[in-house]
Amino acid sequence: MNPILGFMPDADPTTAGVLTDCQHLVPFEAGFRGAPAPVSAQVNALAAACRGAVVATQLGGTRRVFAGTQTKLYELAGTSWTDRSKAGSYTGSVESRWSFCQFGDTTIASNLVDAMQFSTAGAFADLAGAPKAKIVVSASNNFVIAFNTNDGTYGVSPDRWWCCAQGDQTSWAPSVATGATTGRLVAVEGALQAALPLGDYVVAYKARGIFLGQFVGASQGSWAWTLIRGAEAGAVGMEAVCDIGGVHFYASNEDFWLFDGTTPVSIGDGVVRRWWTENSSALYRYRTSVSFDKRNSLVRVRYASKTSTGALDRCLVYHTKRKQWGVDDMVVQANLNYIAPGVTIDGLASYAATIDGLPNVPLDSPFWMGGGETPAFFDSANTLQSLAGACGASSFTTGDIGDDDVVTMIERFRVRYTQAPATATATGLRKWSEGEQLVPDAMCALNDGKFDLQQSGRWHRVRVDMTGDHSETLYAPKLIQVGGR
Repeated sequence: MNPILGFMPDADPTTAGVLTDCQHLVPFEAGFRGAPAPVSAQVNALAAACRGAVVATQLGGTRRVFAGTQTKLYELAGTSWTDRSKAGSYTGSVESRWSFCQFGDTTIASNLVDAMQFSTAGAFADLAGAPKAKIVVSASNNFVIAFNTNDGTYGVSPDRWWCCAQGDQTSWAPSVATGATTGRLVAVEGALQAALPLGDYVVAYKARGIFLGQFVGASQGSWAWTLIRGAEAGAVGMEAVCDIGGVHFYASNEDFWLFDGTTPVSIGDGVVRRWWTENSSALYRYRTSVSFDKRNSLVRVRYASKTSTGALDRCLVYHTKRKQWGVDDMVVQANLNYIAPGVTIDGLASYAATIDGLPNVPLDSPFWMGGGETPAFFDSANTLQSLAGACGASSFTTGDIGDDDVVTMIERFRVRYTQAPATATATGLRKWSEGEQLVPDAMCALNDGKFDLQQSGRWHRVRVDMTGDHSETLYAPKLIQVGGR
């Protein structure tokens, strides 16, 4: 039997184990399984589209969940969103997104258009003296660093960075005594697209370059920046970078990369790189948003398809340990690693009036546990959804099985399930020569652990459609020679 290698559209399709297509199928430690379906987090919808969200943890362990729209900042209180905007709300823009960071007990939010915001409790307020910024991060040695800024002294500066005084997010006036300062990153052209801490370092990304920042002391300018040589593939957008545990995963305009502070390494070449550029929207690729599901070792890459008018409607899924890919498409406004409040028996009534009406979520899911973190997102209805449900419909399609010189019949096709789906149907596809279009042929349901396809051709593919939770590790066709040339 052939071990399933995952979604590999750029690979030779005759490679045993490759999947040329799949949907709602993701890698896990022991193979592949149906992706969890979204279920409502039982939270009221936002008043408008979500432009960024965060779970902010204070020093005492208190968690605050924030979500921003173009004109408002909200905090989750129970099942409702409380308006925490400053007086007069915000202007934002058609494209503005909120960037958040946590500095001690203070949550900082910025969208480049409006004044930088802060809140330790209750409503947000202007952070006096701070620049407007596209990106804010909380860095080592007690600094907040802002990137791609607009301020009263230097104006609009897409390649500028600022840092606050050491240990004081309210002080931004440049001073050797406090460590507050500013500078530009000009060794590579273009605007600063993204930034994220990496241990004691901070990494700043342009579209065609990467800068590694290190604290060097206030007398030396606080932060020194080194251009990573040979790293011409920077980040494609503000949310295209995530930390997967001492390493950054990021999407560039042409590929996917891992960066550990030395040299970025391609993980898409020969697997999904070409497919990504051909199937994602060049116009909206800068909106790509990546997030890390630590519990399942999965990175979700949400992006706009070629037919999208801007919405993130497609999703590639990468397993950081197995280094394999899957697909789990859905429309998403913003990602959030949501920490659930937990549910008691008495509290089940808030989800449904009867047992039968409860969400289709496994009992051991973090969805039900207080403090349990689950990947979540805001959908097109501005509603928070948790990826904790039972798998719905899913599918995968094998690579090409056969030979240029031999006509074969697939007598049967088996999948080694470690958890069988509720239903499964296989559809055979065939062609007589590589390069030709595939023609649909036999179709049959799973019967006694196998699919009895019985189709003839030189080259075959098999599409398997499933419903319900499932997991699998291998597949195997049984071929019988019926002719040759």
